[in-house]
Amino acid sequence: MPLITPPMSRRRFLQLGASSLAAVGVLATAPQITAFAGDVGDFLRGPPVPDIAPTQLAEHVWVIYAEDVFPTPENKGMMCNVTFVVTEDGVVVLDSGGSLQIGEMAIRMIRTVTDKPVIAVFVSHYHGDHWLGNHAFVNEYGPELPIYAHPHTRQEIEGVQGDLWRSLMERWTEGATLGTRVVAPNRDTEHGDEYRFGDVTLRIHHYGVAHTPSDLSLEVVEDRLTYVGDVAMERRIANMDDGSFQGSLDYLDALVASAKSEIWIPGHGQPTSNLLTWNRELFAGIYENCVTAVENMESMEAARERVLADPRVAGKAEETRGWDANIGKYISLAYLEAEQALF
Repeated sequence: MPLITPPMSRRRFLQLGASSLAAVGVLATAPQITAFAGDVGDFLRGPPVPDIAPTQLAEHVWVIYAEDVFPTPENKGMMCNVTFVVTEDGVVVLDSGGSLQIGEMAIRMIRTVTDKPVIAVFVSHYHGDHWLGNHAFVNEYGPELPIYAHPHTRQEIEGVQGDLWRSLMERWTEGATLGTRVVAPNRDTEHGDEYRFGDVTLRIHHYGVAHTPSDLSLEVVEDRLTYVGDVAMERRIANMDDGSFQGSLDYLDALVASAKSEIWIPGHGQPTSNLLTWNRELFAGIYENCVTAVENMESMEAARERVLADPRVAGKAEETRGWDANIGKYISLAYLEAEQALF
């Protein structure tokens, strides 16, 4: 006979989670588990994300802007721009957002611009705020929808990063992204690849380790515009735990030399005329001072003093979101990178 449990509120259900429910007897007997798991997936679903009207940046390119740059319960994880390209053949999405609900909102917003279907999705890197929205797009357009990423990004999402980021987004938003499942890319793409979608050419750029080892920048050739993902951000320091300061400097230099663009769209924030310059100055101000400190056998604290006194860094403190909480960590990472490079 199945175990009988007392009535449970939805709030308590969400607090326990499926694994805990098994322990208290809700997942009663083995034959029932599979069927119940499907019901759990439908029940554990966060609320819809409010609509954000798209902004047109070029003839073919639109952006659904994320005003915030960190996930919270209030913004329901909407922290990453969703960029889409309207071509003669259909719509191409550049990063699908951080949840099923964000992806669904993006689909609604795309339909305010065009009735053409989404025919491809490109993922800039493996951090989940950029790709967990894939779930909504395969729900709407089928599991065979081409989703492109660098092979390393695809490998990371299929491995640890996929479930890690799904769990992180649920925790940071206090369950607002519940119901999202991991949908990994199903196509590989690498530096130099070009795709023709009707009247639009999409060119792929990758120049080694920057924000992660496998960041893609996506150039819309006819519009002289490039989506750079998290290689550069507007008035925010990129998370560099998986990246490289020197690699970012090299990547930005190569991108400027190769992508003939006038508009640079970040994954976080607004495009600005000096987006790449701003980021390059910040990375150089942090890393070059750490290299000098290591060369002089100075401590990490001395490196910190050098960095914070550099006008390329100090001048950005007041305008940069998350500065106080993150600058110390990034100086530490840069110092450790300089030590590895020099010794």
